[in-house]
Amino acid sequence: MERIALSKHQQIASLLTELAAALQAANLWQQHRPSAQALNSSQPFCIDTLDFHQWLQFIFIEKMQIIAEQQLTLPSQLCISPIAEDAFNEQTAPEGKILAVIKQIDALFA
Repeated sequence: MERIALSKHQQIASLLTELAAALQAANLWQQHRPSAQALNSSQPFCIDTLDFHQWLQFIFIEKMQIIAEQQLTLPSQLCISPIAEDAFNEQTAPEGKILAVIKQIDALFA
């Protein structure tokens, strides 16, 4: 049986679904959106207004899903693992899964 290779857009869409599930499993998925002011921070990762998991959910996942769904130009590189490692404990099962998925996303763009 021949295996069909997934496009990069399909791969990122799948990884974003995994990332959302990992955030939910770690009880870090929020039902309520942060304020528009918090989402419009000029700091990298909205570090001054959001927790990293909020940035993942409300900025990163949302924007990357739009890019994947609309087949827009993907970033040429991506490296969010270092900040994720600072934000999450690799030894905790749910957080370790979040880190593992983020590392897969970074690897896709390496």
